[in-house]
Amino acid sequence: MILPIIAYGDPVLKTRASDIEPGHPGLAALIENMWDTMYNAKGVGLAAPQIGLSLRLFLVDASPFADEYPNLAGFKRAFINPAILKEWGDEWLFNEGCLSFPDFREDIYRKPKLILSFQDEQFNRHEEEFSGIAARIIQHEYDHIEGIVMTDRISPLRRTLNRKKLLNISKGNVKPEYLMRFPARKR
Repeated sequence: MILPIIAYGDPVLKTRASDIEPGHPGLAALIENMWDTMYNAKGVGLAAPQIGLSLRLFLVDASPFADEYPNLAGFKRAFINPAILKEWGDEWLFNEGCLSFPDFREDIYRKPKLILSFQDEQFNRHEEEFSGIAARIIQHEYDHIEGIVMTDRISPLRRTLNRKKLLNISKGNVKPEYLMRFPARKR
């Protein structure tokens, strides 16, 4: 089932998400619905807060980058209760987008490598190193479960310059090609 993606301005996007316990009701269906929602919106990552649920869960499918980065072919994962244990390397700039910010992109600096502790869909614990684009997508989605959005990663000047565009997103004065819920509209 395709779910509406929560637009910038909704308080759920600025809230640190809660852990998920084993036996969480409907978790398998939720993850399947998140995959459907992400693919419908042509995204490469989606975090539970982006569908209105303050849970420590995000999905990543980096395979659209496989033409340029062959090691990403088939890189599709669900991450439950993740924690970044370490980030390192010289920060590098990349132009990022976000499904909660339709038609908005900004250059964001991030470290190129990380170690992530997380649970899989069977709640098995893993600790893995990720680098490059995979690390970047994970960092972006991890920000969502920490209550951090793209605008928190850009300079105050860039936020000011984009104020009108950001206001239009929160008011729903955009036309994304996917289902969204806007905070400024009555529900």
